Amino acid sequence: MFGIDDQIASFSDGVALWLVVAVGILLGLRHATDPDHLAAVTTLIAGGRERTVRAASVLGLAWGLGHATSLFAFGLPIVLFNDYLPARAQQAAETAIGFVIVYLAVRLLIRWRRGAFHVHKHAHGGIEHGHLHPHANDGGHGHPHKSRSPLGAYGIGLVHGIGGSAGVSVLILASIESTALAVVSLVLLAVFTAVSMTVLTTGFGLTLVSRPVRAIFGGVAPALGVMSLSFGFWYASAAWSLAPYPF
Repeated sequence: MFGIDDQIASFSDGVALWLVVAVGILLGLRHATDPDHLAAVTTLIAGGRERTVRAASVLGLAWGLGHATSLFAFGLPIVLFNDYLPARAQQAAETAIGFVIVYLAVRLLIRWRRGAFHVHKHAHGGIEHGHLHPHANDGGHGHPHKSRSPLGAYGIGLVHGIGGSAGVSVLILASIESTALAVVSLVLLAVFTAVSMTVLTTGFGLTLVSRPVRAIFGGVAPALGVMSLSFGFWYASAAWSLAPYPF
């Protein structure tokens, strides 16, 4: 993204063990801040039934593990044999990522339209508070809410990891002179990508359960959904060179 991966890689000479390991860790931590990751994880957490810190952390961990699995599986042939996915397969993977973001955005908008994000007024000790109340356990509410499962988040992560947003990082690792060291660095890239994604989603969870955000989330949700929806369509279009991709 904007040459940051290249700048990180410039700290390594491809030989010194500690430098290569540090670069692998930094690339993994940086990778989670790619725009497509931010868009996906935001709608993934915001569209969930229970936007608690613990739930966000579990979903983030599952999503990160799925991403790490496919990142390692598809990065290993590049590191070992300089063998790449066909261009059409990479385009298809990037297109799938775009539509995953679209799906998450549509799901968030549908839940908002159905009134899943209600703010109710409650009085505690004579002081009135506004609480976001999704009616998750209210069977008589008229529209059941399904919770996003860790397995579903893992599947989304698998699709996301196949795409080429980590391509620069993997190519940098493939240029390391020692094959064994390159494989170790790829493992670190995958692991610390998952770690940073977990931290990122936990941070979103903390934000979403904060009192100011809970009070206004009913108004924020549609804007968040529309922005993610637009980004998803743009991302899928960019995969086929129908739109510019500056990242």
